[in-house]
Amino acid sequence: MPRSTAPVQDPAKKQRARNARPKIERAALKLFIHEGVDAATTREIAEQAGVSEGALYRHYKGKDELALALFMETHNRLGKMMMEALAAEGTLEEKIGAAVSAYCQLADEDFLLFSFHLVSLNRYLPYDKRREDDPVSITERIIAGLMAEGTIPKGDPALKAAMALGVIMQAGQNKIYNRLPGPLSQHASAFTKAIIAVLHSG
Repeated sequence: MPRSTAPVQDPAKKQRARNARPKIERAALKLFIHEGVDAATTREIAEQAGVSEGALYRHYKGKDELALALFMETHNRLGKMMMEALAAEGTLEEKIGAAVSAYCQLADEDFLLFSFHLVSLNRYLPYDKRREDDPVSITERIIAGLMAEGTIPKGDPALKAAMALGVIMQAGQNKIYNRLPGPLSQHASAFTKAIIAVLHSG
């Protein structure tokens, strides 16, 4: 009977490949935040992660694809989180409070990934074509609905969305630069009140 010539995959090698990806992503996040995406190199990322450059290229075509993937991971989570919070039962204050709490929890749970998303908005949002489930579109749509039903004063939904999101996003920026101490969640109540005030403004 002929002996099989198919290569036997080494389970330990497969496990190392799986373990390399999170190491690569964490190392990349640190370099992207401290040095910038343009300044960081795949070699530096691999060295910081303790893997070969080849291991990085097995998961990503390069640092640009890696950076965009890390950005979109948080961006998509934010969109899903906001849809769930704002679609739940309750008063406007309760819904806003739930959305703010979820946002703060996401930030506190992985501040490195959250920081990269926040400081990279201008760079990577153009890659995210306007769609129904992106965080800004969700906010604009909900605000337009609140205006239509008379819950908040009529106005420009895009402007109100920008103002409301700015309340918490600017606080996040300040925390990144060590101007706001402690976990973001401890400020959730203040953020909620500020956003409610923005929505009810004329």
